Amino acid sequence: MVFMPNTITLTKSERMELTKQASSRSGRAEGARRARLVLLLAEGHTWDAICDRLPCSRGFIDSWCKRFAAERVAGLYSRHRGQAASVLTPRLEARILDWTLKRKPTDGATHWSTRKLGSALSISHMMVARVWTSHGLKPQRLDRYMASNDPDFERKAADIIGLYVNPPAHAAVFCVDEKTAIQALDRKDPVLPLSPGRAERHGFEYYRHGTLSLYAAFNTKTGEVLGKTAARHTSAEFVAFLTDIVVNQPATQEIHVIADNLSAHKTKQVSEFLDRHANVHLHFTPTYSSWLNQVELWFARIERDVIARGVFTSVPDLRRKLMRYIRQYNKAPRTIKWRYRDPTRRITLDSLVTVH
Repeated sequence: MVFMPNTITLTKSERMELTKQASSRSGRAEGARRARLVLLLAEGHTWDAICDRLPCSRGFIDSWCKRFAAERVAGLYSRHRGQAASVLTPRLEARILDWTLKRKPTDGATHWSTRKLGSALSISHMMVARVWTSHGLKPQRLDRYMASNDPDFERKAADIIGLYVNPPAHAAVFCVDEKTAIQALDRKDPVLPLSPGRAERHGFEYYRHGTLSLYAAFNTKTGEVLGKTAARHTSAEFVAFLTDIVVNQPATQEIHVIADNLSAHKTKQVSEFLDRHANVHLHFTPTYSSWLNQVELWFARIERDVIARGVFTSVPDLRRKLMRYIRQYNKAPRTIKWRYRDPTRRITLDSLVTVH
């Protein structure tokens, strides 16, 4: 049988406190409901009426009536036991690091999140976050790399770096490459311009008018770029571009050209060109090491400034905008300064610093 105490009698101070809690907009809603319960009982309402008005169960009324009868207003506050605070001991820190570095989540995920690892170890996810921060761990990050398998990597890399750091006297050093299949994309929807609080917006759909290739030769001494567009990127176009480089330099000047290992750079036509021009020397980057070619940094620049967000109505329009950019860039060219941190160490990408 459910316990039903007699009508509750409240003192003036108790009624004022309960009325304050019941009408509070900043307190906990559950506390306000308990205060209203006691006030309704003090007014003489039946349990069934209270169940309809709050709403609540008869068990809820029974529990808090007993608590109020025993402890008055103080008994209406929740008394949750809660979870004992976790202390980050060296042993627990080592366990967090061990699970982070050597284990995977059991749900098939590829990496841990703070909440997943906290749940697995029955600790706070914030504790996991603090340990990760203190040890520089970011499981959500992923960096990619390309390792060169060229057995002659060090010799080739040293040869190219030597051309940057200590080029031959009275010689021109060019970094040459082609940016292939540049698409002439025209947006179907109008471009919405930049405005305060809103970025420039492009429509998702586009027209593709065709592609072309851009040949570029970056002069490492002056920073100037010699550019040329072509419909294709065969060995014939590469030889024609080398001829343009030779024509634009003083006669008989030594010319060193740095290029990657594209098959079009190693054909019979290229060999014949080098035989006819003894002052031109071709240097190939190691396999999978195009990052040694400084023109790649300039290609990243024209990609960012012109191509990525460009709107091109035709292939000729694309060609015109690319060449205009090169002409404007050559009015104030900038060189790339290379520094090698530690010549005694094996050459790696991290040991090189580029300064624009």
